[in-house]
Amino acid sequence: MKVKLPDLESALKDSWSRETSSDPANWSEENPAWGQCAVTALIVNDYLGGEIVWALARLPNGKEASHYFNKIDNEDFLACPVDLTRTQFPQGTYIPQGIQKTKNFPTTRDYILSYKQTVERYNLLKCKVNSSLERAL
Repeated sequence: MKVKLPDLESALKDSWSRETSSDPANWSEENPAWGQCAVTALIVNDYLGGEIVWALARLPNGKEASHYFNKIDNEDFLACPVDLTRTQFPQGTYIPQGIQKTKNFPTTRDYILSYKQTVERYNLLKCKVNSSLERAL
């Protein structure tokens, strides 16, 4: 199914939940993107291709947080970063250019999917996003 980024973004935002967050204890409706970066990057990759990259985000208080997002290179994006979960971080957070994070895996996607809990969250989010997109058509 061919999907445009705004439609996918809307479906993702409607589908994020405590159950799809990597940090359900700190997830809230006020910050629905919290803990959603890995599974969201996987779904963006499913629909729009490109590559999933990783960066160590530096928060304004000096703390660092692992963060995944996408780099898409096609006629619509021209090697642009697509980071639909950036809003989980406070204003002033610095997110450097992403890199591959593979640790003995061929791609960052394979690395992310090597964690059982992440696979479960991804499958749940993907089901919700598919339903949302089907309703929108």
